[in-house]
Amino acid sequence: MKIAIGADHGGYKLKSKLIKYLERHGHVIADLGTHSVQSCDYPAIGYKVASSVSLGVFPRGILICKTGIGFSMVANKLPGVRAGLCMTIQQARRSREHNNANVLCLAGSYLSLKKAQAIVKVWLKTEFAGGRHARRVRQITNIERRIYQDKNVKFKNKNSKPKRKIQNQ
Repeated sequence: MKIAIGADHGGYKLKSKLIKYLERHGHVIADLGTHSVQSCDYPAIGYKVASSVSLGVFPRGILICKTGIGFSMVANKLPGVRAGLCMTIQQARRSREHNNANVLCLAGSYLSLKKAQAIVKVWLKTEFAGGRHARRVRQITNIERRIYQDKNVKFKNKNSKPKRKIQNQ
């Protein structure tokens, strides 16, 4: 699977190790930053990863900061992105089964490499359950459509990907 991945300085070390893990398991990874432990602003990196998922360049994205909270906030601003902060394997499974999450946010300060690998593995292999959950995801998409309609963003398909290119901030 093609995966966009990004981290701020607080998630850089975990990101570097997860990239190696993902590549060993056959995934194609685009590392969208940061590339050191030097302090950086997370919104720009979160935007790069989330917009690449929003625009359909990558089917999935992973974001890692100290808590995962800031990246969750940034990622969920983009149309079609359903980002979930997952601290457990069960949350990772449910985020995919029930919410069709396409961006995984991880807390680098609270997860060991082993735990993060287990979460990522389950998150990547778990399919969306559909059924009653599809109705709920459509409701989220409809909310997005109402919000973005006011901003003149055209949606090209039912997955709520915008037609116009989202400009980099």
